[in-house]
Amino acid sequence: MIVRVRTKDGNFRFDLPSSADVSQLLKKILETTVDADDHSLTISNKPRGGEIPVLSLKGKSLKEIGINHGDLFFVQYQTKTQGATTPPEQSPSTIQVSGDIPHRPWESVQEDAVDVYWRSKDGKIPRQRDAQFCKHGPKGMCDYCMPLEPYDAAYHKEHGIKHLSYHSYLHQLTPKSSSDSASSLPPLNPLNYKVKIPCPAGNHPPWPASICTSCQPSAITLHSQSYRMVDHLEIASMEIIDRFLHAWRRTGSQRFGWLLGRYEPYDKVPMGIKAVVEAIHEPAQEGELDGLTLGLPWEDEPRIRALTAHASTPLTVVGYVFTDLVPTEEDRTKNVYKRHPQSFLMSSLEAIFAATMQSKNPTPSKSSYTGKFSSRLVTAILTATEDGQVDVSAYQVSEQAMAMVEADMIEASVDPGIVRLKEEDRTVDSARYIPDVFFTYKNEYGLEVKKSAKPAFPVEYLMVNVTHGFPQSPSPLFRSIQFPIENRQGLEDQTIESVLAQLARLDAPNIEDSRHAKPGNAHKTFALAKWLSDWHLISFLDTTQLLSPDDIRLLLKTVSSPTLLEDQNQLDPVLGTDGWQTLMTFAREHAPRPPMPSSMDEDDAIPQDVLDQIAAEEAATSGGVTPSTKTCPHCTFENDSIRSDCDVCGLPL
Repeated sequence: MIVRVRTKDGNFRFDLPSSADVSQLLKKILETTVDADDHSLTISNKPRGGEIPVLSLKGKSLKEIGINHGDLFFVQYQTKTQGATTPPEQSPSTIQVSGDIPHRPWESVQEDAVDVYWRSKDGKIPRQRDAQFCKHGPKGMCDYCMPLEPYDAAYHKEHGIKHLSYHSYLHQLTPKSSSDSASSLPPLNPLNYKVKIPCPAGNHPPWPASICTSCQPSAITLHSQSYRMVDHLEIASMEIIDRFLHAWRRTGSQRFGWLLGRYEPYDKVPMGIKAVVEAIHEPAQEGELDGLTLGLPWEDEPRIRALTAHASTPLTVVGYVFTDLVPTEEDRTKNVYKRHPQSFLMSSLEAIFAATMQSKNPTPSKSSYTGKFSSRLVTAILTATEDGQVDVSAYQVSEQAMAMVEADMIEASVDPGIVRLKEEDRTVDSARYIPDVFFTYKNEYGLEVKKSAKPAFPVEYLMVNVTHGFPQSPSPLFRSIQFPIENRQGLEDQTIESVLAQLARLDAPNIEDSRHAKPGNAHKTFALAKWLSDWHLISFLDTTQLLSPDDIRLLLKTVSSPTLLEDQNQLDPVLGTDGWQTLMTFAREHAPRPPMPSSMDEDDAIPQDVLDQIAAEEAATSGGVTPSTKTCPHCTFENDSIRSDCDVCGLPL
């Protein structure tokens, strides 16, 4: 077959069999170049972008990597006289070298379980036999009833699906008919709007001293992204959001939290993916009435990620949520409706923050030559509806937004619905190149018009909508959300004393009681199991060092089991650990002492007049009313009736 190659030395045609190794093509290319460094030689099927080092493809045949008769490829290289030993800027971060054998990063990627699931499916959309047009038998098939491809445009329009799912998009890029080989070149090429350093042409000093068409990024046309990495955000129960809002209701200050959950298939979209939120972890922050201050990088992130991975169903950080709620002056029970299509849905500052966070949390992908592509991190905003109530809005930002932020091209504007392009900067310390940027829109005559994005453009061009909702039959991994939440100093304080007091209050059973459960003690084990099944409690215990790392992991895996409340015997391994026994020892020491026996020796008896005086003083203090107790509805601890907050859990009585 004929393979066409274009280099800076000219256009060439090579006659090679389809079974030929890539090394044979490399040899042919080197014969047409002038002193080329084979380590810097890259190949792509388009003039700009998608360059892959040729050495990384050694051992594959031309047919295996998707080269067919008549295909045109673009080759770039540096000469040996330039001292080049690595490919252009993108390659060192994506190619690992062991000796002289480059490594293909996309082949060793460990994808998420939901990606493994969808790669095992063809994604076809089944259709029933059409009674009007199908003339064949029940086992036949025709154009009217054959399954549709997951990216079928008519199906998406009919069902109101705005974006393709990630795996539908992959099927659209690489239809099975064009390449049935799993070892073909990855179809995805992450966007890069940075200047290539060093220049592939290699005939001038690197940027910012000089620039040419070979190393400068091409002009950018902003468009609505056709696909999305996550199709739906599902929050395991409404209580998770309600508990998160508790701090805002008490203080009026805005709050931020990381969404902990997992990714699952979503059946409302062809080959869809949903992010299921099981808990919200709140980092250290300073809330204000109109915003908040957040410390980045998140210092506790490594510990939280390591801990969540040991849940019964492994969890990870699937996104973040923050509040933007301001009560109205007329009715403090309602909030200002300020996010709507005529105003803004996501501010430019929030979009840039989302792009930064998504860039730091890329999605592992076998379909990208870097082994990573875009991100599944979801942005959730708690804001007011038109009637003043609180609702959730979910978004992502596009791959173009991520690339523009990585290239330091955009900044926030005073107008929240507008994104500004930065000025070009050729200083050595902060070199920044801004290519031409355009966006298209329909004018008043319905015609599509292209307009320059300088100096600013609407933030909508960077956004991707994500649907959201709650399950009809909630079944969260964590059954309790009553333990005080982290980093709410002064409002809810996490202390080991409150944990020990609650354990004593629950009269937690030891291992012998659990194994030989008495009929009257079954409710105690049930209450203990439910109380322990709280993410914030587990996370706090992980910081106390009272339990070993192994004990904490066992505790988390046990209390997040879907069948924990139906079978409390699952607690037995936890109750038998040394860490639990140590915890219970402290709890028993912390427990209140039993009442004095009714029969006392005469020498120890308190005179009656003294008792009468104490009773009179207590009655005077309480206004003549005998003091009573008030049971906390959250942790069942009995508090003085005059208290407004629980002495143990800190929640309102």
